[in-house]
Amino acid sequence: MRRVPITEVCDFQGGTQPPKKEWILKPQDGYIRMLQIRDFTQPDKDNVAYVSTKNNLKTCNSDDILIGRYGASVGKILTGLEGAYNVAIVKSSPDPEKLSKKFLYYILKSDQFQNFVQNVGSRAAQAGFNMGDLEEFNIPLPSLSEQKAIVAKLDRAQRLIDIDREMLAKYDELIQSLFLEMFGDPVRNDKGWEVGSITDYGSLKNGLNYSSKESGTKIRSLGVGDFGVLSKIDNVRAISRIELDKAPPENYLLKDNDLVFVRSNGNKELVGRCLRIYPGNEDVTFSGFCIRYRPNSSSINSTYLSHLFRVKTFRNYMLKDGRGANIQNINQKLLSQLDIPLPDVSKQNQFGKNVEKLEGQILKTQTSLKKSEELFSSLVQVAYG
Repeated sequence: MRRVPITEVCDFQGGTQPPKKEWILKPQDGYIRMLQIRDFTQPDKDNVAYVSTKNNLKTCNSDDILIGRYGASVGKILTGLEGAYNVAIVKSSPDPEKLSKKFLYYILKSDQFQNFVQNVGSRAAQAGFNMGDLEEFNIPLPSLSEQKAIVAKLDRAQRLIDIDREMLAKYDELIQSLFLEMFGDPVRNDKGWEVGSITDYGSLKNGLNYSSKESGTKIRSLGVGDFGVLSKIDNVRAISRIELDKAPPENYLLKDNDLVFVRSNGNKELVGRCLRIYPGNEDVTFSGFCIRYRPNSSSINSTYLSHLFRVKTFRNYMLKDGRGANIQNINQKLLSQLDIPLPDVSKQNQFGKNVEKLEGQILKTQTSLKKSEELFSSLVQVAYG
């Protein structure tokens, strides 16, 4: 299969950045929506802004394919909105006689392109790429009819992935609904539960820091990449291993019923995410980007606690500072200062049993999702020849 530099069959155009003082929050004649990366990644938030069309703007249609250019969003593929786009975004314009938009979309979503832009970004002080960098990336270029056939297969695989992800989202909504029905809103505490600190019922510990130069002892290490949408891990075989000079101390090993939080990450949406883990007899440590919580009291149920931190109002409460702005990371002090509603433990345990009934179905869906993602990846590899 013929391969060409991506810039031979596709143009790329960076965005524009009118002064913020000229932005308005309500649409009016002579103005156009100003698109930022968060408009694509956080569509449920009220981020909409507009700028005058008198500016020298770069614009896109809803079917255009855009790429995040800087920082934590470098390489993120964006589509579905129309308007003017800012300097943190690049628009792709494929030659319609050589490259279909949908085939290009899957190329840009592929591990090959994502690894490429991440490697390019790592060369600079701030992660990012420029137009010249893209000249180095080669893509396969089958005929348009072959591209259409490949896209059809990838679309079918993507639909399987979307169905599984939608099912997992519905399970999460169901558990949150059950939580609110049994315990009420945890921030307002409208059912008047006793309130305490999690450190009254357990201990917190930051994760293990290590060097990539260490070697000799292999051990599984739970990292931010293992969280995904999971609320529980009871099969640790999918957790990757790291190498250390020597085995970590006992207090850096996870135990059944531990909770682990994402302490910091370039993606703010992951900060504060929480899951329960059950490593059984296998030694598993946890990353320095995480915080472990270990309950030591029968007065608190870890399933109740893990889902408390997934309730949207409580998560917002945790991630806001005194001025209402989103914080960049969490720490032990922040977690220990949170007001935790403490319902009767019998009620917590009942909630835990109800969740366990659903977790079997959730596990089946997660397994199906993994298989769908593996199928999709294999099809992309075929597309690359």
